[in-house]
Amino acid sequence: MDGIIERNNQLIVDRIREGAPFLIDVVPAKEKIKEFNERKLLLHAGPPIQFDDMTGPMQGACIGASIFEGWAETEQEALALLRGGAVDFMPCHHVNAVGPMGGITSGSMPIFVVHNRLTDNEAYCTMNEGIGNVLRFGAYSEEVITRLKWMRDVLGPALSKAVREIEGGMNLNVLIAKAITMGDEFHMRNMASTLVFLKEISPYLMAVPMDNQDRKDVIQFIANAEQFFLNIVMASGKAVLDGAREIQEGTIVTAMCRNGKEFGIRISGMGDQWFTAPVNIPKGLYFTGYSQEDANGDIGDSAIMEAYGLGGMAMVASPGLARFVGAGGYKEAREISEKMSEIVTAQNPNFPIPSWDFQGTGLGIDARKVVETGIEPLINTGIAHKEAGLPQIGAGQARAPLACFEKAMEAYAAKQNAHS
Repeated sequence: MDGIIERNNQLIVDRIREGAPFLIDVVPAKEKIKEFNERKLLLHAGPPIQFDDMTGPMQGACIGASIFEGWAETEQEALALLRGGAVDFMPCHHVNAVGPMGGITSGSMPIFVVHNRLTDNEAYCTMNEGIGNVLRFGAYSEEVITRLKWMRDVLGPALSKAVREIEGGMNLNVLIAKAITMGDEFHMRNMASTLVFLKEISPYLMAVPMDNQDRKDVIQFIANAEQFFLNIVMASGKAVLDGAREIQEGTIVTAMCRNGKEFGIRISGMGDQWFTAPVNIPKGLYFTGYSQEDANGDIGDSAIMEAYGLGGMAMVASPGLARFVGAGGYKEAREISEKMSEIVTAQNPNFPIPSWDFQGTGLGIDARKVVETGIEPLINTGIAHKEAGLPQIGAGQARAPLACFEKAMEAYAAKQNAHS
């Protein structure tokens, strides 16, 4: 049995390593996700959850999205709509998408479209709003809604026109490989990748017919949003892992995500089924005036980064980040990556890390190894306030709960026994 699992896992890992993600467009979500055209629908991060069970930041983002879409004019109207059953909710993952923090995505929001050439599938993610009061952390003030409308009307269309001019699309593997040598781990640090993205897209943006002030605003916005590339690389990881999980065998983790209450994982051999456990509260450094008592439970689809071998799995690539998330220094960062290597299947030669003697990032978290070793995957993360309407309050790390992996392996063993 172990030999069969090993062979199947190798097939999946090969798919991940050979994945070829290209950024090919930016479009309103409803153009790619047809479920939006049938009803009032909001996508959310993590495994399935309904509005009344959502934590503060996700509920706040639902309020903001309802106002942005014109379904409501005030917080009270939005709450009546959301609590009254007029809006449906669905995980981003169920429609080939991912969303950071609350992950709330509505039909009019522009999304990045990433195409995996290897398996001819697409994945989607909303655009990064920058820092401060933003929807993904649950804010829904006039400032937030105004920015979302500008992203819909100016930023999205400008990037769409620019990206479409790149023959074949933007090769994201190449961009990731460049930026990982410059100190990014692609979950909490995307400074280098955002700048490389801006370098690559700027010539095309300069050629887009548009108002010069709008062009300046677009370039300045991307330059100021140091995490702008996060949403692109999230879609990249989703596209590659979804392509790999077409092989529904083995024990490789194909998704990790959180909705603020539950952490959920998928493994290759169990297809679309979620295995969940209560989320942890992130531990890390808090901004002045806040503490762990203010923190929301771990939240967001951005743990797709760790499933892809980046983020907390690749801490050694970003020693400069270690202190920001409370992980110590270079020595501790290297120790984290070496410990995470014990639960992966291989190393990814596409993304070599200079500070790790050019070893590649971790490739293919094996749920068996997580259960056998008790080593829980480490997730780098922003920390949201547990109440809606407030900005990010810190940065840190959380663990993927061991119980998720234990449940997945129990289900997989039962499936194998039933087939034997």
